[in-house]
Amino acid sequence: MRYFFLTAAAICVFYYLILAAYSRKFTSTFAGFWLAAGGVHLVFGCMPPFSAAGRAAAVLTIAAWLLFFCVELRIIRCMLAEGREKADYIIVLGAQVRGRKISDSLKRRLDRALEYTRSFPETKVIVSGGQGPGEEITEADAMAEYLIGRGVDEKRIRREKESSSTRENLRFSSRFADIRKDRIGIVTNGFHIYRASLIAKEEGYRRLCLIPASSNPVYQLNYLTREFFALLEFYIFRRKRIKKKKGDERG
Repeated sequence: MRYFFLTAAAICVFYYLILAAYSRKFTSTFAGFWLAAGGVHLVFGCMPPFSAAGRAAAVLTIAAWLLFFCVELRIIRCMLAEGREKADYIIVLGAQVRGRKISDSLKRRLDRALEYTRSFPETKVIVSGGQGPGEEITEADAMAEYLIGRGVDEKRIRREKESSSTRENLRFSSRFADIRKDRIGIVTNGFHIYRASLIAKEEGYRRLCLIPASSNPVYQLNYLTREFFALLEFYIFRRKRIKKKKGDERG
């Protein structure tokens, strides 16, 4: 196990350096995790392998890696969805806008939506996202401008301009469609599509079509790992949300 820990530590630190060099930042989103993970693996690798601490470290690490791979397999399975079903509406989930300029992740979502709308000309588009810090316009308006500028008829587009999270994207977008009867396509980056589909089902969507977009390949592992922790949080608080929802329905 010592060689495994030391190799994992080297890989984590090396990936952190790649992210820092690529983004030209030492504190880009979630990048610090890789430095911390490298440090933890290094400490475990330096422990005497047959000591009680060394055995405990080995057991904990194996359990953590198994859990990680089980969750990632579910994410990857959804990432491979082809998105070829005809939907009545597609919802493009918002992402960061810098001033009026869309980010790379959001551009990839919009380009995937464009591809889909050309294949299914009757499908309507809901662009969903409010206005956050550093954004001169709402994400919905930025997305609509991008799509219209590339030939999508403005009459096909519905703008949801209040949301600030994935759950709100889906909750507020439900005003434009019958989420129990209409087939709804969700457009987001592949690493995010699985969690988005789980949230959509909690919000009452019944006929889902998954339309995953690509992601920046340099950040892909970073995104997938960050999503792992987001899914852990989702599952941990799921029972609490269900209980609260039932209480609200009774009230």
